[in-house]
Order: sequence, then structure tokens, then C-alpha cells
Amino acid sequence: MDVIGLGAGGHSRVVIEILQLGGQLRIVGLLDPRAELHGVEIHSIKILGDDSLLPKLRDEGITHAFIGVGTVGDIRPRLKVYEKVRQAGFELVPAIHPRAFISPTANIGAGLTIMAGAIVNPLAIIGDNVIVNTAASVDHDCRLGDHVHISPGANLGGGVTVGARSMIGMGAIILPGVTIGTDVIVGAGSLVKGDVPNGKVVVGTPGRVIRDNPALVG
Repeated sequence: MDVIGLGAGGHSRVVIEILQLGGQLRIVGLLDPRAELHGVEIHSIKILGDDSLLPKLRDEGITHAFIGVGTVGDIRPRLKVYEKVRQAGFELVPAIHPRAFISPTANIGAGLTIMAGAIVNPLAIIGDNVIVNTAASVDHDCRLGDHVHISPGANLGGGVTVGARSMIGMGAIILPGVTIGTDVIVGAGSLVKGDVPNGKVVVGTPGRVIRDNPALVG
């Protein structure tokens, strides 16, 4: 099956390698807004232009895409790409590394990325467009909303809920049963023992709210 990729940065390179390991998809090109990259190849895949090409590619019969845009403290660029791709009529393919573990009783959404060494344990529910990054663990009965990013090495205990568009930083630990609200950022290395309201930034050990999420301000 032919597929088009959105994004040509570091995250995209990781996703491309995951899809190539699967061997079932043919990546026909990449789209990226940076004009200086157009015509360049990464992993032997040409950057064709920007996302204005989506309707043309859809008309040519390409119906599937992947999102190679990551999140660094701000989910909005990835969310914008997701919405544009879906509005253009593309289905999103999952990128699941062969060295990740997903329980057969977990429920996973569309277009997610699960990287090497990641673990998704029994009865977890994972929303659409979620990233479970390298060596992160999502324990039993967790609930991750759409567009969540669990960063490398983060650990979610059993029964944790993470609201839509939230990001759990590298190496953070969320204790069992905690609820993280929507649009929350949990800082790298934080230890979160209690529930976190919507739209907050949490850092430290133990984790404490230090401010509103700047992505929501204004």
C-alpha cells in the first residue's frame, strides 16, 4: 500500500524506519512546509513539497498517510497536521515498532506511533494520534485521550488517565490511579502522586503545578 508522510524532521525519520521495518507499506514521498527541503531526500524518500499537495495526491489514488511531526512541549503543530490530513480524506496508518509490546487486550486508536521498547499492558485504551515513545510504559487499565504524547522512558502506573492533548515528559512517573487532565504538560523526571487539573504545567518530585500551559494562553 502506498502512503504519504507529513513532516521531515527527526521524528519523521524514526517513524519512517519503523514503517520500513514492517515492510508492508511503500512511502511514496514526504510533505514539509520548509521550502528549502523540497526536493531533498531522507532515507531515500523525496520531499515533494508542502501539504497543499494533499488534494492532488488523494486524486492520484493515495489514500493513507502518516504523521511525522513530533511534539516538544506544544501539541498544536502535530494536531494541526492531523486535522488537515483527515479533512483531506486520508486514513492514518499506525507505526508500531516490532520491538514494542502491545497487549492483545489493549484497545488502540488510529494513527498512533509506538516506538522501540514501549509497553502497553492489558486493558489499556489508547486514543487516536497518540505517541508512546521509546521505552515508555503504559500499564494495565490506563486511558490515554487523543493526541497524547508519552515521552521516552516515562512510566504510567495502572489505572492512570491522561486527558487529550497532554504530554508526559521524559522519565516522568505517574503513580497508579492518578488522573492527568486535558492539555497538561508534565515535566521531564517529575513524580506525579495526585490528580492534575486541565491546562496546567507540572514539574518536580513530587510534582507541583507551576503555571498554566503556555500553549493555551491567548
